[in-house]
Amino acid sequence: MQVPQAIRVSQWTAILAILHPALAGTIHQAHAGDTDFRVPTGERQLFLDDHGIAKLENLKRTMRQPDKKGAVIRPNWHLGVSSVQVRTAPVWDPEETIFKFWDCAATPPDLHAAGKACSGYYESHDGLHWSQPALGQIEYERWPQNNYISLVARGRHFRTDYVVFDPTDPDPSRRYKCALPPTGFAVSPDGRQWRMLPDVAGVPSSDEANFSFDAKAKLFILTVKRGGPHGRSVYLATSRDFQTWTDHGLIFHADDRDQELGRETIRARFSDPSFQPLVANDPARYNVDVYNMGVFRYESLYIGMPAMYHATGPSDDGTNTDGFHLIQLACSRDLKNWIRLGSRQPFIGPSPRGGGAYDLTGMIGPSNVVVRGDELWFYYTSAKYRRTPAQVDTDRCAISLAVLRRDGFISLDAEATTGQLTTKPFALKGDQLFVNVVARKGGQLLAEVLDVNRKVVATSTPITGDHRRGRLNWNHGDISDLKGNMVSLRFTLRSASLYSYWFDD
Repeated sequence: MQVPQAIRVSQWTAILAILHPALAGTIHQAHAGDTDFRVPTGERQLFLDDHGIAKLENLKRTMRQPDKKGAVIRPNWHLGVSSVQVRTAPVWDPEETIFKFWDCAATPPDLHAAGKACSGYYESHDGLHWSQPALGQIEYERWPQNNYISLVARGRHFRTDYVVFDPTDPDPSRRYKCALPPTGFAVSPDGRQWRMLPDVAGVPSSDEANFSFDAKAKLFILTVKRGGPHGRSVYLATSRDFQTWTDHGLIFHADDRDQELGRETIRARFSDPSFQPLVANDPARYNVDVYNMGVFRYESLYIGMPAMYHATGPSDDGTNTDGFHLIQLACSRDLKNWIRLGSRQPFIGPSPRGGGAYDLTGMIGPSNVVVRGDELWFYYTSAKYRRTPAQVDTDRCAISLAVLRRDGFISLDAEATTGQLTTKPFALKGDQLFVNVVARKGGQLLAEVLDVNRKVVATSTPITGDHRRGRLNWNHGDISDLKGNMVSLRFTLRSASLYSYWFDD
């Protein structure tokens, strides 16, 4: 299911339906400056920002939402565990041909009281059904054959729940890598047995972080939570060798506009009985900050998934707050300068009560996305409430799955009136052009190749229907004859939505 920006069923999210400024029915000329625009073969070009776009005419951008599939890993409440959460993404192990996954916040209370912090470890062949292998790392009488991992180092037990897989490391014993902010970093041959790196200092952080690996740039990306404007904020550290880390400081935080929208959103939620009631409601404590932000490379850019926390009032003891999360979208080309997407509407928002969903109040996104064929799978933390209500549900917090069309974050849409996208010039490298497009009934997409003098040198056959890997054929000219030349593309759409384009050989 893909929900356009202007459609939302509940009152409180309707307040957020602020239309994207000025793209529909207008001519949009991108700013100059993308003189180094390149389209590498096999790399999909999306439309989250204006990079590589010379001109948009009669097109509007629409942020799409993923289709929720529900909980895939639930807490073991028989052991007193009410919450299982995630900050990482499943990893595909090509040698064992399985997915591997690590949770957080799933330590039984008695193990936690004994100082034995641990992560739950899971395996799956399909990403939907997860087993709990007996690892034998933690002695636990109540569950001897448990799936807990605990890294013991420096006299402490550590969870291993910020994990990436690095296939480029020539040392097989280091291909799984784990961030342990603020303490340090660890490596593993299989994601099960971990060892702390002795000489690598940790990155300062409070209790939240996200960790991903950009395989194209061979760059490790760690975002951590520290204080900043309006409260919790996002700081960035990167490394190319997993030994030396550069702390880039503050990169993302809530601003005054978030506070304005947040107050409207909070008031609207309290007035909507279809959503889980919150315990605390103190307008003097209303605030929006960034609980954490997963950041990952996707095709030609970086995507951020900030969990915007909306505080509604004090916690029981006054040291924290009650409230709810909304997962939003942002993008960047350099990891430091971020563009907010979708008019700050939720990419993943709460489900209404009564449907059996966990994500009634809390949604915290993963550090990365899993590409499954022509789909994107997001495993996220989903919580029924934050501050304990009068009637407590022991089955409180789970790991849920949401699925999006591949490249489906933002579409360029044309209605019955024809719209056009013209790219900036680039050196043509591939000889086959593909598009991810939906041309509705009566609609179509046509592509033209322009030379440096803006003369049409190739024209495609119009494409209709729903194509996630639509290869274009050519009525006039052939792009294989143009390889190495500087060209631009011009897409003409009618009653269609374009998500991306790319070249292959």
